Amino acid sequence: MLRTTKILIAAFAATIILTGQALAHAHLKSSTPAADSTVKQSPGEIDLTFSEGLNLKFSGVTVTGPGKAAVKTGNPMLMNGDSTLMIPVTDKLASGKYTVEWRVLSTDGHKTNGSYSFTIAP
Repeated sequence: MLRTTKILIAAFAATIILTGQALAHAHLKSSTPAADSTVKQSPGEIDLTFSEGLNLKFSGVTVTGPGKAAVKTGNPMLMNGDSTLMIPVTDKLASGKYTVEWRVLSTDGHKTNGSYSFTIAP
């Protein structure tokens, strides 16, 4: 019985440790424009809010538009206690579908990346 108890305790401890590590990554919580949304006018900025603080030096965003054309953006900035990455959009965007690809490094050193799309209505 003692051996079984030790094994169960070790398994429980390993589960807690691994779950904590999985939760330590910066996950995208919200975005403006929102994922899969349709907006009526060109946004002046794109805001990505994450579950934890980011390291700006190792974080970035690429935006592409119709025909996979690159969208010119300004230098990103951190807001809201370093958990929101704000990317200025320097050009007026035409109607069509846009893809935002992001890669971030959280302040605790974990890398994550992803993408989403939004549409600008004609």
